[in-house]
Amino acid sequence: MPQTFLYEPLTPAPVVQTTHGKVQGRWQNATSAAYLGIPFAAAPFGEHRFTAPVDPEPWDGVRQTVDYGPTPQRRPFGDLVTIPEPSIPGESVLNVNVFTPAPRDRSAKLPVLVWIHGGGWFAGSPASPWYNGSTFNARGIVTVTVSYRLGFDGFGWMEGAPLNRGTLDQIKALEWVRSNIAAFGGDPDRVTIAGQSAGGGNVMVLASSPKARGLFRGVISESGSFGTPTVEDAMIGGRKLAERLGVEPTIDGFRTIDHDTILDNERKTNHTEGVPSAVLDADTLLGVLHDGLLDKSGMIYVPVVDGEVLTRPIAASQTAGAGNDVSVLMGTTRNEMKFTMPNGPTLADTISAFKKAGLSDDAIGHFTAEIDKLGGEEYIPGQIMTTMTFYVGLASIANARRMAGVGDRTWLYDFAQQSSADNACTHCADIPYFFGNLDAVKVEQVLGHHPSQYLASVMNGLWAEFIATGRLSRPTVDDHPYGAIRLQGDATYDPEAYRFGHELARYAAAQ
Repeated sequence: MPQTFLYEPLTPAPVVQTTHGKVQGRWQNATSAAYLGIPFAAAPFGEHRFTAPVDPEPWDGVRQTVDYGPTPQRRPFGDLVTIPEPSIPGESVLNVNVFTPAPRDRSAKLPVLVWIHGGGWFAGSPASPWYNGSTFNARGIVTVTVSYRLGFDGFGWMEGAPLNRGTLDQIKALEWVRSNIAAFGGDPDRVTIAGQSAGGGNVMVLASSPKARGLFRGVISESGSFGTPTVEDAMIGGRKLAERLGVEPTIDGFRTIDHDTILDNERKTNHTEGVPSAVLDADTLLGVLHDGLLDKSGMIYVPVVDGEVLTRPIAASQTAGAGNDVSVLMGTTRNEMKFTMPNGPTLADTISAFKKAGLSDDAIGHFTAEIDKLGGEEYIPGQIMTTMTFYVGLASIANARRMAGVGDRTWLYDFAQQSSADNACTHCADIPYFFGNLDAVKVEQVLGHHPSQYLASVMNGLWAEFIATGRLSRPTVDDHPYGAIRLQGDATYDPEAYRFGHELARYAAAQ
């Protein structure tokens, strides 16, 4: 559904009363009013730097919320990024953006989608045009995008500060939604959280956290990465950064260092000791699974098993029933990390390694079919990385939920729509289809000319069904443990979609 702006960009939307003050947004079109940059917590600077989030100061009068607020992201993920995610200067970085078809209508009680962006936990922005909620609004769904502290600021260890500050920010934002979304036409009892990449990992952390219990009823995890360091891992990373900066590894020590200096150095220490930085061949992949490193993260400034926000790794939490109160829809793109590596592993050696590990011919066939489709064995390393980072974790969590007795409320999808720009289904390619924003800036560059409007309507409609009802009229993992909704031209069903990841997850569990 293309975004057609029927009104002038600054046509005022109704004034809405929130818990901290009145806000006024703008109409985007006849069914979408945008309220942007609403603070849900105080600026995390000065006395609030490295602390848990606290309420913002109330404001008098009517706050104009027609522009996105400052973002935690100060530097982009890299020189070339798939999603346009702007960095906006300023200190009041903990904001929500609300898109609604029914502002100030408490009787509407519409379902609510809360979107948590990706970016490797050190980058990303809620202000991307790809995340505009107007298409969901047209389907009667209130949409909220949230920010959270990133990198060392949000997740690094130091004495005297809580861990998982970025996750605590997300929980604070969800508490704001619980208290305020009715004023924007939403139903606080029908909230679904969703995210992609790091955001896909974040939503499963929230689904596993006792501190987030009761704040949402549904979870959509797109291309989620699910590894979590231990407190000991986090301490090593925090101490390394402190040593590099020449300060004590305490909250007072790190407060003497300006934010830019931390940004200059944090990526150089953002690695978990003992975890391979790259998994590019079958032997390394199987070694990681054999050594019990599936629950680990290669990065250190990510959600941590701290005993409070997260008491166990995600799959173990789900097995223990931590997510039994929510429904889950999760999936990946087929070729998340497509790249070539000449003189890399051969297909014959790769197949041999998988056979020695006991994988079935059918499972291995799923892998080799993707390599053939991509163009040859030089693509093996990227597909191995895709498998390690996304497939195996997804299969492990799906199996954990089935073991916990909620497989009948767990659905998988398999995004297989190739882009005419690169003949693959790569990381982030599903987001414009999910949001129904195929006309947004840079989408054509990523998806190619004339991406399928029909598939966008189908996918956006499926996601809307899940958000509105908490269910899907499709088979669950109880019906087929590794089956998935196949999104390729249309939405069909493939009962074998994740057999390869499932058998690798089973291999890991048996070690």
